[in-house]
Amino acid sequence: MLRGIFRACYARFRHCATKEKYMSKVTLTFCAGKDRRLTWARKDEDYVADFCLISRRTLDEFEYKVFRFHFLLGADWKLCCRQMKIDRGTFFHAVYRIQQKLGRVFRDLEPYSLFPLDEYFGGSVRKTPSPKAPEVIEMPRPPVAPPLLKTA
Repeated sequence: MLRGIFRACYARFRHCATKEKYMSKVTLTFCAGKDRRLTWARKDEDYVADFCLISRRTLDEFEYKVFRFHFLLGADWKLCCRQMKIDRGTFFHAVYRIQQKLGRVFRDLEPYSLFPLDEYFGGSVRKTPSPKAPEVIEMPRPPVAPPLLKTA
């Protein structure tokens, strides 16, 4: 599942990175917080930057080197193995480990995760109740009196 999350995020990263720059748009988005303001954002560029920065901060030196060659620069496994002087098994184990590690980080990142993608790009927003929110208790209804009998 974590590798699937990474693949979905990576596919969106490639889409955002290869899209023509004139197609990028600026959107007015709601900024959650104390003052609840609207801000202008370039979601595609923000996503590409977040994807790269989170990956750089999460991976160790060897994993980031594999990530950069294979995922960012698009080199195939043969070129990566030759360039990094590693065997095929080591390369693919590193790729699977990278996908799993980044999939977990992309899903669990706080306060704004990269996955699910629709939430990042302004679709539905998950909301959890505030810990200070008062608990609403429904008051019981008073008992209904039985109808009066008519005597004729």
